[in-house]
Amino acid sequence: MLDVTLGREAVQSAVDGSGSNHSAYRGEVQEMRPVAIKKGQSREKAAGLQEMGTLRCEGCGEEFVIGHDIAFADKWLADKQAHWLERVLAEEHEREKKHPDRIELPGLN
Repeated sequence: MLDVTLGREAVQSAVDGSGSNHSAYRGEVQEMRPVAIKKGQSREKAAGLQEMGTLRCEGCGEEFVIGHDIAFADKWLADKQAHWLERVLAEEHEREKKHPDRIELPGLN
């Protein structure tokens, strides 16, 4: 089960654009890809990401934090990504493959 929370600062920055990553080149906004990061990894790996929730692998108990770009944080999408991640983690156990520290999550595209 995914515990999805979104802080007031993240909501405000999404509304006013203060948390977005603006490129100096042509004024474009570049979205950071949503990721799942294994708990216990350094904070640098999650820099600039809004923590959307935590998912525990049913096979081994390892926990992963789902992170979104602050300007593009989306609870609905995080929930869909959590279901996708559950399947991926289960498949890794079936193939006796170790979970990576960081997993890129699918977006809406």
